[in-house]
Amino acid sequence: MKCDVILAGVGGQGVLSVSAIIAASALQDDLLVKQSEVHGMAQRGGAVLTNLRISDEPIHSDIIPRGTADLILSMEPLESLRYLSWLSPHGTVITSTEPVTNIPDYPELSEVLAQVRAQPHAVLVDAPKLARQTSSARSANVVMVGAAAGFLPIEPQKIEMYIHDRFVGKGEGVAEANVRAFRLGREAVH
Repeated sequence: MKCDVILAGVGGQGVLSVSAIIAASALQDDLLVKQSEVHGMAQRGGAVLTNLRISDEPIHSDIIPRGTADLILSMEPLESLRYLSWLSPHGTVITSTEPVTNIPDYPELSEVLAQVRAQPHAVLVDAPKLARQTSSARSANVVMVGAAAGFLPIEPQKIEMYIHDRFVGKGEGVAEANVRAFRLGREAVH
């Protein structure tokens, strides 16, 4: 079993946190993980990219070859389009529908979303709207983890437990809000 995931977004959206949640959950599920990340100008709203490879057998490289990713998980719709050439023909793209218009010539959102919907296996999630249903509007990235859970080779309960444990140090309310965000993301896809 192998699952290659491209995680994308812009600085401040929690792409690296999402990657860490999924990777740590996979490790707790006795799977092997390789990860690489690019986040040069991320603190200024620049692109953030993570290659995350999960397997039950040794993984020899942390870079996902073009055309082989099983999943693109994007916190931002335009960023999901940027990495479509990495998606395998049977892969799935999951993107949040809310843009981060950090460039003056950001394309018309309806056109961007239409291009995502045109993919054979596409899932669009209004992550910020779902996050606002929790007591933590900042948990949109955890909503996206929930949206991806059914496409990952990790037991969703393991991911949920890891999310709780990761955030409980900030208080039980924060942990519960993030667990709820995860569940809302799962429900949105199912």
